[in-house]
Order: sequence, then structure tokens, then C-alpha cells
Amino acid sequence: MRKRSQRLWLIGAAALLTTGAVALAVVALQDTVAFFQSPSDIVEKGVGNLTQSVRVGGLVEKGSETHGPDGALLFKITDGKHAVPVVYHDIPPDLFEEGKGVVAEGKFDETGRLVAKRVLAKHDENYMPKETYDALKRAAESGGDTSYSKEPTS
Repeated sequence: MRKRSQRLWLIGAAALLTTGAVALAVVALQDTVAFFQSPSDIVEKGVGNLTQSVRVGGLVEKGSETHGPDGALLFKITDGKHAVPVVYHDIPPDLFEEGKGVVAEGKFDETGRLVAKRVLAKHDENYMPKETYDALKRAAESGGDTSYSKEPTS
């Protein structure tokens, strides 16, 4: 083989390996990215359109916290306008409480419930993530429940 042919084969092989590595990285990291959604965002988009992991933020709906027959924690996350049912098969954070801020991360099952892998609760009685506050404010402005909204602190 001539040097020019060898060089072209080497460049082609390097390009193929690079493409393969990028494709492998995209597939491997696909489940690690979770975008923040409010319950109203989820209702607008439809649960069927959310196939990847999501973070749902809002407040634990008052009166929605129960336990399933298998011991799973069942609750709803609300933004004052819409609510998303959540199932969590682990121990909730110490600060988890009805009417308080929460962010649940997981995937939706075929019944439309969020199967949470992780649940994050507020760190004091005044804290609320900015995204959650913004979602609650948008819901209140469009005619939702205003009893949940209060100014966030960090």
C-alpha cells in the first residue's frame, strides 16, 4: 500500500472510532439527564411524551400522602393547578411533609404515575427552589390554588 492510502485508512478508522465513542457516550448518559417539569408542564405535554427521566417539582398535596400495600409511599405533587401522582419505594427524607416543597426524580409508568428514584425535600421551612416557586406562581396566575404560593428564599 502506498503511504497516501495508509493515511486515508488511518483517518477513516479514527473517524469511525470517534463516531462510535460519541454514540456509546450518548446512549450511556441518556438516563442521567433529568429536566425539571412542573405538574402543569406535564399535563400540557402529556405523560406519554415523557419517556426519559424527569424532575417534578412542587408541593406535596395536602391529604394525598398514603402507603401502598407493599409499603411504598404514595403522594401527589401539585403546583396549585394540577397534580402528579408519585410512588416512592424508599424511605422519604426527614423533612418530607404535606404542603411543603419537594422535587421527585424518576420515570413515568404506563399508568401515568411517576416512579421516583429520588425524592428531595426542602432544607428549612422557608426554602423553595426557584423553579418550583416559578411554576407555582404561573399556576396561580392562570387560576390555580394560591394558598401554596409564597416568596422563595435561598
